[in-house]
Amino acid sequence: MANTKRDLFLKRRLRVRNKLKAMAHGRLRLSVHRSSKNISVQLIDDVKGVTVAAASTLEKDLGVVGKNNIEAATKIGATIAERAKKAGVDECYFDRGGFLFHGKIKALAEAAREGGLKF
Repeated sequence: MANTKRDLFLKRRLRVRNKLKAMAHGRLRLSVHRSSKNISVQLIDDVKGVTVAAASTLEKDLGVVGKNNIEAATKIGATIAERAKKAGVDECYFDRGGFLFHGKIKALAEAAREGGLKF
C-alpha cells in the first residue's frame, strides 16, 4: 500500500520529535513550521508546556509578511535568537518537524546559530 506525502511527513515528524524527547533532559525545543506562504518558529518548554519565545513571518514589524523564502527564514532565525537571549535561553534542541534540513529550514537554523543559540 502506497504512503501519501502527508503520511510520510507525519511519520518523519513523530520520529524526529520522539528522538528529541528521549534526549531532551529538560532543554527547550526550537520547533519550526513552514507552510506554503509563511514560516514560524517557537521556543517551547515541554516540561512546563509553555512557549517561551516565538517569531513568524506574520509579524508586521519584521517586514517579511507573507514571504516564504530563504531571506525571510534568515530574518526569522535571527529574531528568534534575539528573543531567546532576552528570555535567558542559550541552549535548545532544533525540532525541524517533518521538514528536511535543507533550504529554508537550514537557513533559519544557521541564522539562529549566528545569533547565539546553541543546538
